[in-house]
Amino acid sequence: MRNNSFYLRHVKRLLDILCAMTAIIVFSWLYVIIAVLVRLKLGRPVIFMQKRAGRINPLTGKEKIFTLYKFRTMTDERDENGELLPDEVRLTGFGRFLRSTSLDELPEAWNILKGDMSVVGPRPLLVKYLNRYTEHQRRRHEVNPGLSGYAQVHGRNLLSWEERFDMDVLYVDNVSFFMDLKLVIKTVAVVLNRAGITSDTCETMEEFMGTEEELEK
Repeated sequence: MRNNSFYLRHVKRLLDILCAMTAIIVFSWLYVIIAVLVRLKLGRPVIFMQKRAGRINPLTGKEKIFTLYKFRTMTDERDENGELLPDEVRLTGFGRFLRSTSLDELPEAWNILKGDMSVVGPRPLLVKYLNRYTEHQRRRHEVNPGLSGYAQVHGRNLLSWEERFDMDVLYVDNVSFFMDLKLVIKTVAVVLNRAGITSDTCETMEEFMGTEEELEK
């Protein structure tokens, strides 16, 4: 990271708290409406919770594991063996709407307020991916994960995993107030255009199985 420690340690965290508190207060009415609709259309639980990997603790050298909060977008439909059906089957029209407008991510404001996440940063991914990263890819965890990030405004789920990780590391190396401001503005445009919600081959992003070159070693 390039001479950005003061911004990361002091300014960025303060801005995150202010933004999260403002969002929770200003959009409290929207939280209630969405929660009621999710309960009526998808049932319980209203909030989807999942363990995700966060920033590397410099003392332990390990990523912080935290619980991510989102509005639920899928049903719990299962096959005859009790296994969950594919995402594209369980993702309803209402769920697609929440995802395409990013309204499902509103509860992440609580993650930001708690310090698990930032407004801007690499998106938090599944814990099971941790042992699949290359050393270069793991550098994405040198900063807090974000509600939006560099990859999210430059292709989102249309990018390959390797492209996304390269953009994440690019952000880590160049993070600054002006970069974050620029990415927030671009995020608004992406959300309004509903761009890059699905990948070319899947309703949601495919599972990351590891980079091919790394798997061949």
